[in-house]
Amino acid sequence: MSERDGFQPGVPCWVETWQDDGDAAAEYYGRIFGWEAGEPLSRDDGGSFRICKLRGREVAAIGSPIPDPAPPVPSWTTFIQVESAERSAEKAREAGGTVIVEPMESLEAGSIAIVADPAGAAFAIWEQAKHTGARVINEPGAWAMSMLVTADPERAVRFYGEVFGWETETFGMADAEITMFKLPGYVGGEPEQPVPRDVVATMAPAGAAEGAEAHWSVDFWTGDPDEAARITEEMGGRVLAEPFDIPDIGMRQANLADPQGATFSVTRPPGLD
Repeated sequence: MSERDGFQPGVPCWVETWQDDGDAAAEYYGRIFGWEAGEPLSRDDGGSFRICKLRGREVAAIGSPIPDPAPPVPSWTTFIQVESAERSAEKAREAGGTVIVEPMESLEAGSIAIVADPAGAAFAIWEQAKHTGARVINEPGAWAMSMLVTADPERAVRFYGEVFGWETETFGMADAEITMFKLPGYVGGEPEQPVPRDVVATMAPAGAAEGAEAHWSVDFWTGDPDEAARITEEMGGRVLAEPFDIPDIGMRQANLADPQGATFSVTRPPGLD
């Protein structure tokens, strides 16, 4: 397990999803991950916001309904910690990105902005205050990693390097080559993981983005991807890629869409009994 009490600037630190039916989303993720969704917090616009927990520690959030100007399709958003939302938003502009939502007060405390990279992949930057991000990561039922899917990897490398100081390294996985985004000096993850511990995110192999819009995907660990796929179909979601084994690494993975359409992946990491 990996319990955290904060992240350094430049590190993805939180994930949340906005859906039209927050109660239904909380029920679904409670079943597949064992999340405890507390009483929803009321918002000024009449919506609600739930902090989900695992063993009493924050893992993710579910908001409802989907706010403007977000697209009407439910999705998962990756948050990256920054020292200043204002300065980081300006860096994103200078690097060729777009600021979709200007820095504003965050529901989780602090200041956030919604940004898109030059290819249109959206994410959040978060200048934290009292809330310090996910307090459980890299264990079954928790978020483990976010992956950038883009048809323009070279431009992405430049953009994220200029905005967050990320460097890159590649490694082979099965028949594909994965690009890892690394933050020098960062130590995260778990000692037994198959990638270096300064990895903060990954980028899909060439060809993975064919026909798809650029986006950030999120991956959660689970002890049983097959059971997660079964529950997903039972509750009205979709299995986008049936559970499959990743040779030589000892991982098993599936790509899913929850009952309201938000997509994500689930992975059984190597060495998990």
